[in-house]
Amino acid sequence: MKPPLLVSLAALAALSGAAAQSKSSSPSNVERLRYVVAPTGNEARYRVREQLVGFDLPNDAVGATKAITGRVVVESDGKVVKDSSKILIDLSTLKSDKGRRDGYLRRASLETSKYPKAEMVPTALQGVVVPLAPGTSKTFAVVGDLTIRGVTHPTTWQVTARAEGKDIVGTAATAFTFKDFSLEQPRASVVLSVADTIKLEYDFRFVPDTAR
Repeated sequence: MKPPLLVSLAALAALSGAAAQSKSSSPSNVERLRYVVAPTGNEARYRVREQLVGFDLPNDAVGATKAITGRVVVESDGKVVKDSSKILIDLSTLKSDKGRRDGYLRRASLETSKYPKAEMVPTALQGVVVPLAPGTSKTFAVVGDLTIRGVTHPTTWQVTARAEGKDIVGTAATAFTFKDFSLEQPRASVVLSVADTIKLEYDFRFVPDTAR
């Protein structure tokens, strides 16, 4: 029979080993993948079907901006670190082929003087294993919360991404209705009708985040 002192030491050693093992497997110690929006190679666009006076057929109204910032942090098991991930789009810089349309959207629909930016917070990646192997391309879904004019709505983005060296490059797209974000459909004398569905497209380039 072991002396009480040896029993206590053995128990302490066992507890210390268990604690060390638990600490090493803790999510806080899992290596994270950190990316930021690159200075170039990013553009966000809206696309809405409209029918204008004097035109026989409807066409797409398209507005775009390159004023995009943000970062995405993902655990090595593919889970998004939500409190560290956010993409910001400056809606006040959206520009289409018609200045009158741009002014109306900034002033009436989006109220960019009060809500200048849209926020996208990714919450989950579906159908992809990270990190992407260099030279490979994958199609998958990103689920996230999109906030426009103070209203947050869940969205699912269809994404095609590829690894270019250490960078991640690709496209993402989603769709929603004006009602989803309590937006008013544009009304003007030159506009006969505007479709209820808004499509968002995002051409992206993310680079490794070296500022920790």
